[in-house]
Amino acid sequence: MILNPILAAYHRHSEEIMEAISRVLESGQYILGSEVKSFEREFADYINTRYAVGVGNGTDALELSLRACNIGPGDEVIVPAHTAVATVAAIEASGATPLLVDISPDTYTINTALIPDAITPRTRAILPVHLFGLPADMDDIVSIARAHSLHVIEDCAQSHGAAIRGRKTGSMGDVGAFSFYPTKNLGALGDGGMIVTKDREIAEKVLLLRQYGWEQRNSSRIPGFNSRLDEIQAAILRVKLQYLDGENKKRRQMAHVYLSELTDEEIVFPRESDDTFHVYHQFVIRLQLRDSLREYLNGCGIPTAIHYPFPIHLQPAYYGRLGHKGTFPITESVCSQVLSLPMHPYLENEDVTLVCDSIRKFTETVEQIDGPS
Repeated sequence: MILNPILAAYHRHSEEIMEAISRVLESGQYILGSEVKSFEREFADYINTRYAVGVGNGTDALELSLRACNIGPGDEVIVPAHTAVATVAAIEASGATPLLVDISPDTYTINTALIPDAITPRTRAILPVHLFGLPADMDDIVSIARAHSLHVIEDCAQSHGAAIRGRKTGSMGDVGAFSFYPTKNLGALGDGGMIVTKDREIAEKVLLLRQYGWEQRNSSRIPGFNSRLDEIQAAILRVKLQYLDGENKKRRQMAHVYLSELTDEEIVFPRESDDTFHVYHQFVIRLQLRDSLREYLNGCGIPTAIHYPFPIHLQPAYYGRLGHKGTFPITESVCSQVLSLPMHPYLENEDVTLVCDSIRKFTETVEQIDGPS
């Protein structure tokens, strides 16, 4: 039985979660109290950065990261064309302009070979997205950024615990922005976000920005926002952080079962180089008959998803401003073919085997209909 991952996560840790919630309720301190401070410290230690600042959600984490780097109107930010709308929405909320760059067909992360040609005199930052739990090529990205005096702001919404040669995502650029949306590898029971950095000035500015620009209560040094990580969510996240590495290990075990059992040459599988540590926020395959397979699996009672079905530059809010049909061919091709199979740390081997058996039956049916080649 393939469980609802959000509910399964709650049930797995429910006793500790309820104790954490009760601890907050009994404290009488519900906004920016000891739970947030403790979680900030623990998360900074986990990522190996000097500072961590809790904010309201992952989109805010991106926007405030940009603003803390003094990026705003008139500035441009390079970002992969294949990502969640939230990434681009955060850039535009800061007043900056997104510059989309196509992705690598192997990793689905930004194609670093295309970045130099996208840089203009107005470019101020590169914002790589560690999509599906796989780190982007940070060595190349940081090298390009340093050569052009650009900031690097990592979108780590899907990469809690992912790493390159032991360096966790969020620790390699100037700033890392995390989401704790309930579906994430480290998920709250509501919204939440975190900004991590090794730069004291950036951290201090984020602290001002997240609460009205207050240097002290009711005294705003700069214009700010209301974006605070909730005490209850921080307490819940402190519980779940203890289990993150173990649950990422389980995700990787389930990914290995998929990769071992599925061998169809028509299906493109996730790739992971020797120096990267993939945490499989999603297990994403790619195939021409994506929609037919999804319908078939749905009929078998197997849930799937598409991340993401429509390229940003072809959506009504952005079409014409960020691109046209054909502008980013790899992204457009990927969006028409990707399918996310069940992936969470509460799966069992037999769950994944059921999915694989169903996919094999589908491909056998297709081969019978098509006949010999």
